[in-house]
Amino acid sequence: MPEGDTVWLAAQRMNTALAGATLRRGEFRLPQLAALDLTGATVREVVPRGKHLLIRLADERTLRTHFRMDGSWHIYRPGATWRGGPAYDVRVVLATDEWECVGYRLHDVDIVPTCDEGSLVGHLGPDVLGPDWDLDEALRRLRANPDEQIGVAILDQRNLAGIGNLYKVESLFLCGIHPWARVGDVDNLQILVERARALMRANLHHPEQNTTGDPRRGREHWVFGRRGKACFRCGTTVLLGEQGPTTQERVTWWCPRCQAARSPIDPQARTGEPDHPQPVTLYR
Repeated sequence: MPEGDTVWLAAQRMNTALAGATLRRGEFRLPQLAALDLTGATVREVVPRGKHLLIRLADERTLRTHFRMDGSWHIYRPGATWRGGPAYDVRVVLATDEWECVGYRLHDVDIVPTCDEGSLVGHLGPDVLGPDWDLDEALRRLRANPDEQIGVAILDQRNLAGIGNLYKVESLFLCGIHPWARVGDVDNLQILVERARALMRANLHHPEQNTTGDPRRGREHWVFGRRGKACFRCGTTVLLGEQGPTTQERVTWWCPRCQAARSPIDPQARTGEPDHPQPVTLYR
C-alpha cells in the first residue's frame, strides 16, 4: 500500500496540474458514479489527508480517492499515450486544457459536499505530513491502547495518518523495537513516531523511498524486503513474519538481534522467529 509520502507527492503534482483550472472532462468509470459528469467544474485545490487524496472543487464539493494497494494517478499532456495500465483499469479522468489526470485502480471514490469531508476522513488521527500535525495527540491515541502490538498500532490510521508498512518496519528497526512489543512497553514511543515522520519527510519530493541514505541497489532499506539477508548493523539474518488481525495481516521484517524483545511477546504471534537466531557473515 502506498505510504503517506507517496500520496503527498501525488497531491502536489495533481495540485500543480489542476488547481485553478476548469475541467473540460470529468469522467467516472465506476457504476455508482457513472452518471456523474464534472465537466465545467473548477478545481480549487488538491490536498492529501493521510493516505487519502482530496480534490476540492470551487462549487464546494470534494472528490476523495484512495490508492489502497494498487491505485495511482498519472498525469499526461493532451494527446499523449496513457501508460498507467489497460483502459479497463481507468476509474476517473479529470482533464483541463493543459493536462489529463488519469486515475488507475482507484478505491473509495466518493464525492461529497466539502463541509462533509469529515464523514470520509474524520476518523483519521493527526496527519504525519499535514500542516496541523499534532505529536501529543498522536501519542495520546497510541497510549490509549497499551496492550496493542506496536507494529499494529503505528499502522492504525485512527492513531496517526500516513505511516505505511515500509516506514513502520524501518522506524522500528532504527529505534531497536521488536514489532510485537506492547505499546505500553515501548519507552521511546515519542522518538519512534518522530523517527517515522523524519524518514517520510526526507523522501517527500521524490518517488524513491530511501531510509538508509545509501543509494546503491539493495541497500536502500535496513530491513524492509530483506528477509534472509544480513542485517547491515550486526549481520544477523533478517526475519519475516505476519502481524495484525486475521484477514488484515501485514508482513513485517525485523532483525532479532538489533530489535531483541525486552518484554514478553505474545506466544501466538506469527513471527517465525527461531529460538537462537544466528549471525551471518557480512560481505561489503
